[in-house]
Amino acid sequence: MVFVPSPTHGGHSVTPVEQPPTPVKLVIAGGFGVGKTTTVGSISEIRPLTTEAAITEVAAGVDDLTHTPGKTTTTVAMDFGCITIDPTLKLYLFGTPGQDRFGFMWDDLVEGALGGLVIVDTRRLDDCYAAVDYFEHKDVPFAVAVNAFDGQVEHDLDEVRWALDIAEHVPLIVFDARKTGSVRDALLVVLNVALARAEAALAPRT
Repeated sequence: MVFVPSPTHGGHSVTPVEQPPTPVKLVIAGGFGVGKTTTVGSISEIRPLTTEAAITEVAAGVDDLTHTPGKTTTTVAMDFGCITIDPTLKLYLFGTPGQDRFGFMWDDLVEGALGGLVIVDTRRLDDCYAAVDYFEHKDVPFAVAVNAFDGQVEHDLDEVRWALDIAEHVPLIVFDARKTGSVRDALLVVLNVALARAEAALAPRT
């Protein structure tokens, strides 16, 4: 908050002027059908921008729909939404496409991001390696969130950490992409990770 002069009958006074919230970019990533679009849509305070395209017979032969038989569309570029956390902070959320053939979009979407949330479907752990590896290699702070489809997960978190070779310092949580409060808590985990990284970088070296 800043103050600017404001004329009064007896001279000048100061009037508080609200500063806009600080914009923070976060990326929502993961494999095909893990719930990225749902995550963005569940919490965005604006109508989310999506780039959904119908899954054709050709695409169905490429994308594994075994665990998502009701899925009829897929993200071909990105999802976008935003949420104001408090008067000082606003998150801009960018969801990545999940299929390998749209992977060229990831570098552009991650550019300038403070951190990432990697969503995992424990029914298809093999599809999750690429997203975890990507953020590790890019050295972008991230957390891994297991999406509780139908309110449950197939494996406990220790098994997921071991299977995906997730480093101990990377938070691993369970969340529900359909619930606003659950998504908010997951995003706050990412913010805490990014803040800890920034504080560590600024700390004096001994």
